Amino acid sequence: MKAFKTLILTAVLLCGGMMSAYAQLGGGQKIVYVDSEYILNNIPEYADAQEELENLSAKWQKEVKAVFDKVEEMYAKYQTEKLLLSEDQKNAREQAIVAKEQEGKNLQMQYFGSDGQLFQKRNELVQPIQEKIYTAMQEIAQSKNYAFILDLASGTSILYVNDKNDVSDDVLDQLSNVMQTVRREDRRKGGNGTNRP
Repeated sequence: MKAFKTLILTAVLLCGGMMSAYAQLGGGQKIVYVDSEYILNNIPEYADAQEELENLSAKWQKEVKAVFDKVEEMYAKYQTEKLLLSEDQKNAREQAIVAKEQEGKNLQMQYFGSDGQLFQKRNELVQPIQEKIYTAMQEIAQSKNYAFILDLASGTSILYVNDKNDVSDDVLDQLSNVMQTVRREDRRKGGNGTNRP
């Protein structure tokens, strides 16, 4: 989601510089907008992907926590027995604790690092959806002669929008040709962070 918003925001910023030139040219094209969060919230496949990612994240968090809990247990036991241990035993225990802690950090990076399994799974599940959305927006822009499609959910400072320029439902309708979307009459605006201005 964050990568998609960044992509949209970058496109908006690039287009921003061209908007003044466009206004001077007066090309007869329209500037419209979408709400990417609204679109994503009306694609069941996206909800399924989010649920799968949350379940994986929770499972992996438990695994990582179990390792770090073991580190704490080993350290507490070491502290209580420390006075009774020889120097060699102390060193061995300390090394075992450090090794276990490193195991936890490695597991954490494996699952949650910038190229970790969660990131890879998110790309596997969400990127194809984002590509379909982008393709649908591109097709709509070309077929209806839109100059720009802005994203309200990207955090860009848009001071005013006219609801008649919202093509989010058109994008969802276009997407319904290649994937399941919520029927137009069943779509809900607002909620889940999709409040509209």
